[in-house]
Amino acid sequence: MTGVGENQLISIQPDELKFIFELENQSYCDLKVANKTEHYVAFKVKTTSPKKYFVRPNTSVIQPWDSCIIRVTLQAQREYPPDMQCKDKFLLQSTIVPPHTDVDELPQDTFTKDSGKTLTECKLKVSYISPSTTQRSSESGATNGDGSGSETISTIQRLKEERDAAVKQTQQLQHELDMVKRRRNQRNSGNGLSLKLAAMVGLIGLIIGFILKLTLASPT
Repeated sequence: MTGVGENQLISIQPDELKFIFELENQSYCDLKVANKTEHYVAFKVKTTSPKKYFVRPNTSVIQPWDSCIIRVTLQAQREYPPDMQCKDKFLLQSTIVPPHTDVDELPQDTFTKDSGKTLTECKLKVSYISPSTTQRSSESGATNGDGSGSETISTIQRLKEERDAAVKQTQQLQHELDMVKRRRNQRNSGNGLSLKLAAMVGLIGLIIGFILKLTLASPT
């Protein structure tokens, strides 16, 4: 067994699993596992608390000089651990396998120490972080240091002002567009009324002319 975070076959980043702990909420941590050899390397992830964590993939084969991402998800918890301390641990086992081996082809004794294969192991600790701690860290980074925090705040303020100005301009343009539509509708309704009135006058004129024609044509 070798030190935390790396062994002769693979390297693991980060070397500690850190989860933001919130009641009734899941949290996850990604591990990057890299094959440092010219061989195909199979790995398997084990934990002391398998019911608390969901690991995908928990077993896989990495090609030479390649890498993969393991996502470890902390299931939603109903109570806080004492003093936010976590005693859970993870163990990542790795071993060389024949070229072009698929994960489904791995023998059941691949990660058994008595199988005669060279099996390397790497232990990973687990720590919980409260959301308030991360918030204080971000606020500290925004107010301390080389002034980048004040620049960030001023940038955010400027973006908010530009957003408000854009929203106000959009509302003004929408109001002007509504006024144009309203005037156009009024003009169209006025023209329609004029045409109807002209048609009615013309029709009345035709009727009167027809009556006069009948009156003049009738015998006295």
